[in-house]
Formats: sequence, C-alpha cells, structure tokens
Amino acid sequence: MPRTSRTNNRTVVAARSGPSLNTVLTALVALVAVVVIGGALLVGRSGDEGTASTEALFPAGAHTLSTAEDGRVTLVEFLDFQCPACASYYTGVTERLEQDYRGRITFVTRNFPLEAHPLAVPAARAAEAAAKQGAYAEMYHALYEGFDQWAVDGRSTSSDVGRATATFEEFAVAAGLDLERFRADAASEEVRATIERDVADGTAAGVTSTPTFFLNGEEFRPSGGTIADADRELRAAIDEALAG
Repeated sequence: MPRTSRTNNRTVVAARSGPSLNTVLTALVALVAVVVIGGALLVGRSGDEGTASTEALFPAGAHTLSTAEDGRVTLVEFLDFQCPACASYYTGVTERLEQDYRGRITFVTRNFPLEAHPLAVPAARAAEAAAKQGAYAEMYHALYEGFDQWAVDGRSTSSDVGRATATFEEFAVAAGLDLERFRADAASEEVRATIERDVADGTAAGVTSTPTFFLNGEEFRPSGGTIADADRELRAAIDEALAG
C-alpha cells in the first residue's frame, strides 16, 4: 500500500588509508553513543521489530474515536492530516471502521506530520486546538472530509497557510467552538508540545511513514496492494483479536 515516508540525509565521509589514534578513539565514543541512544529508543518497546507497548502508543491524554470498556483491542493510527495516503485510508478504511467497531475496540489517533507536507503541522494544531474544547473528533472528520478545500492545490500539495488557516477556522465555527480560544490554543506551546510528544512516541516505535497502524501493540502491515485489501485485512485482524 502507498504510504508517505520521512527522508533521512546522510553525510558520506572519505575513508583514510590508515586510522589514527584519534580516529580510533572517536569511533569508540561514537559506538558508545549508538548503544546509549539505541537503548533509549527501545524504552517502551518490546524486543520484536514492529511492536511497542500499549502504554507508549496510548499515553494519557491521547485522543480516541472509539473506546471499548473491556480494553481488549486497541488500534492506534499515526497520521498526517495532509497525507494523501492517510486521506485515502480515511475514505476507504477508517471512517467506516470507526463506526462499525464503535464500543468494541479502542481506536486511538496520534499526530505524525511529515516534513514533505507543509500544512501538516498547522492541521495537527487545529485538531489539538479543537480538542481543547472537546471537539477533536469533529475537527478530525472535518479535516479529512474537507481535504480538497485546504490540503491540495489542483493536483499538487498546497502550501497556502492562509487559505488553510481560514478553512480550519470555518471548521471550528461549524463545530460551535469559541474562535478566539481556538486561535490561541492552536498557537500555544502546549499544543506544540503535544504534537512533538506524538512524533517522539511514533519515532520510538519505528514509525517512518503515514498512515502507520498498531493493533494491540503490533504494527499492522497489509500484504495486498489496494485500499480494499487493507480494509479487509485490518478487519480480519481486528475480528481475530476480538475473538481471542
């Protein structure tokens, strides 16, 4: 399935014909740093690749679109509101899944805005600001259902912050929010920190692209090549978890 990924810049260093003492010492320091950093990234994760603890993926304050009282099945999605693949998943998978499994599973959404999408962070700020007034779900749905109004410009990814901001405020008014408070919250350090926490948790869990799903802590990787395949496979995995 198509997903949007982060890119990493690497610096290439020319090799020397013979390592000096300084080079050896530098390498040893770098090795220690890798071990320490690697250990830090594994905190909150299991020993298996593609898995993470429920506590790390679903911390206090994270947003839920559906909540199951028994807590047996938890689906976590790391998303980017300007990501075309995320919008396609919303239309073909998660919008209906949210309704069909309401009350049977806990469906959690986390922010993971990608650098390739210039309006992803403003959109995440809008969603978090709406959450401050108890309207996260309303803004979440509006952002995806109104995707073409703010996220794209023709066939290209939009970078028009002014147009997007005006659209977000229209969504806020439609949801009955206090507009001045919405604006203040969207610009607040608290909202910025919330988004950064989500990104940090996703990165620690191995998220590199959106959307990325975790079902009961295990990353869901569809094997099919279409949205319909992903929908069918995810539902099968959820049904198996519910029956287990």
